[in-house]
Amino acid sequence: MQPTTRKHDVVDGFAMADPITAPRTSVSGFLLDALRRRRSGRALLSSLTTLLFIAGAGMFTYPFFTDVYTEQLVQRQLEDQFVRIEVDTFDEWEATIEGETGAPVTKIVIPKLGVETLVVEGTSPAALRAGAGHYPNTPLPGQVGNVAIAGHRTTYGRPFNRLDELSPGDEIWLVTPVGDYLYTLPSGSTLGWSSNPYVTHPKDWSVIAPTPAVASVTLTTCHPKGSARERLIVRATLAESHAAGYYDANVAA
Repeated sequence: MQPTTRKHDVVDGFAMADPITAPRTSVSGFLLDALRRRRSGRALLSSLTTLLFIAGAGMFTYPFFTDVYTEQLVQRQLEDQFVRIEVDTFDEWEATIEGETGAPVTKIVIPKLGVETLVVEGTSPAALRAGAGHYPNTPLPGQVGNVAIAGHRTTYGRPFNRLDELSPGDEIWLVTPVGDYLYTLPSGSTLGWSSNPYVTHPKDWSVIAPTPAVASVTLTTCHPKGSARERLIVRATLAESHAAGYYDANVAA
């Protein structure tokens, strides 16, 4: 006859759990139970819960506050500086920018995406808090060569958030103190690319290499959204050159 399986034995009047069937307590569970039994432990748990809640809320609201910071503070200050720039030639303009990281360079307007933001000199994290930055040692808008601009896709105004929605034929305006310049996207095959926009790895510096025979602008941003694993690239070539003030008087109006 098989012995009856017992859930408990009784020893000295107390029911003893069968070690085979008794639930096991993890180390973390044991520590939590120990903390809950002490007043100081309960206070510590309460503080940790509050800190975790604040950290989670901070992560959730961080993009929103960086956008407000860039759009309401940084961009307004840059606009005030930009309208006060008085230069007549590229040489004079370049002299006001050279070595001045964070100085306003150009206003970039992408009508299809509703983008209108001031681009500053430099691509350091501090400079890019303005939203977009001009790669040093690349030409200025309107000049022959490859004007290269990096911009945030998320946070800090995210001016390049929807860059992947551009397609050949779309327009990019670069508004400057010495002239206003319209660039349009050619097809990827014209550039020798698979498409335009296209995705490449983050160390592909060839995208901002000089284009000696063509006046172009190259925009770079992170891909996919929220990740720096790859880079999304857009290139446009110069289609029209106008005197300073043309865009505001004839296009924006």
